[in-house]
Amino acid sequence: MLQTYTAKYTKIDSGYMGQLVEWPEVITEGATIEECREMLRDAMREMILAYRQQKKELPQGSCLLEQIPVEL
Repeated sequence: MLQTYTAKYTKIDSGYMGQLVEWPEVITEGATIEECREMLRDAMREMILAYRQQKKELPQGSCLLEQIPVEL
């Protein structure tokens, strides 16, 4: 089964921080956004394995984020 999660990337001094919106415990950093994306996928795989070993239910994915412009 394919599940989709929403990644949020934030620029930080050392590069990028990545976190899953629906699963905030999955968080990582990378020097580039590409490295951060790969590390986030790896962290997600590890978290899925840990949850399955503990027989915990995985969070549901498919969150929708939208940017709303506002004039200041």
